Amino acid sequence: VQLQASGGGSVQIGESLRLSCRASGFDFRVTNMAWYRQASGKQRELVARINNVGGSTYADSVKGRFTVSRDNLRNTVSLQMNSLKLEDTAVYYCNAEPSPFGLSQNSWGQGTLVTVSS
Repeated sequence: VQLQASGGGSVQIGESLRLSCRASGFDFRVTNMAWYRQASGKQRELVARINNVGGSTYADSVKGRFTVSRDNLRNTVSLQMNSLKLEDTAVYYCNAEPSPFGLSQNSWGQGTLVTVSS
């Protein structure tokens, strides 16, 4: 199982970034995917989740600014982040959830750093 995240970087307040996570080694089509983030000194938190048929949910802090999407042909899940705020600074992790016909346990990507500055 591999989850390769990319797209992090340094931006200023109000700018945008798009994160991508390419998955391999499991049946992506049946797997719910998620993005988590962990800011320095804080616990990892769920940012957005997308199920295998495209239904999505978001943390209240990112609703209206972030959009999660998936491409089941390319085994990719993306996170479009707009109107970035200082408090969005964190390491962002791609997550693949266990499912009856997919993974037997949670799997994590290596993380990609997003830094938002003024």
